[in-house]
Amino acid sequence: MRTLVIVAAALVWFPASAAAQSASAGQVRVSPPRTQDGRPNLNGIWQVLNTAAWDIQDHPARLGVPAGQGVVEGNDIPYQPWALAKKLENFKNRLTADLMDAKGFLPGVPRIMYMPFPFQIVQTPKYISIISEYSRAVRIIYTDGSTHPRGPIEFWMGDARGSWEGDTLVVDAVHFNGQTWFDRAGNFHSEALHLVERFTLIGPDHINYEVTVEDPKVFTRPWKMSMPLYRRKEPNVRILEYEAGLLILEEEARRQEEQERGR
Repeated sequence: MRTLVIVAAALVWFPASAAAQSASAGQVRVSPPRTQDGRPNLNGIWQVLNTAAWDIQDHPARLGVPAGQGVVEGNDIPYQPWALAKKLENFKNRLTADLMDAKGFLPGVPRIMYMPFPFQIVQTPKYISIISEYSRAVRIIYTDGSTHPRGPIEFWMGDARGSWEGDTLVVDAVHFNGQTWFDRAGNFHSEALHLVERFTLIGPDHINYEVTVEDPKVFTRPWKMSMPLYRRKEPNVRILEYEAGLLILEEEARRQEEQERGR
């Protein structure tokens, strides 16, 4: 009876009409929900459940930072010697050197994808928008077959062009400004950053997000990060507002006012 209940529950969760037998692996492959043009439906509000925003590598707890397991493949970032020294310097000066925290600037990519804020994916046949709760940051991924504009161009969030490889959205991103970091631990890149992101819907409420990082000015070879994105399921969930730059200005004004009162 217990086995029948489990099987019945599985059939409810993964309808038989959506399943196809994989002859090579002997496993059931579930077809993802699709948009009207037949692509996997990525629409919804998503969020990570990790600590990569603080440090993309394994790290212990410290004041204000939760302990976490890294999202870097092999937990190794292949810095060139000078760049490793720069990363360590960034860590020492992170409270003022990280322009996102110190000035409220945009966090860049891929950092925006694993910050502790939800983001909404809006999918159309010609482009996909990723709208973050953090500072109203918006990414536009063009899937209309267009190519990157001629550079050099230094955008905070880069320029993204996407295409579909089967059921995986593959995004090529270039034209970054070199002023953003990967995390609050000082991991950084240059304006030569090149990203290849892969979004694969692996269930009704999970996207596998993988990004390959290439920057010949900073790293000795390409390297990868990967993590699941989780669909927010609350009935009334929506993107709210977190205007980082405005909050920093308000805090600075408050401090200045307190100093004036103390004179």
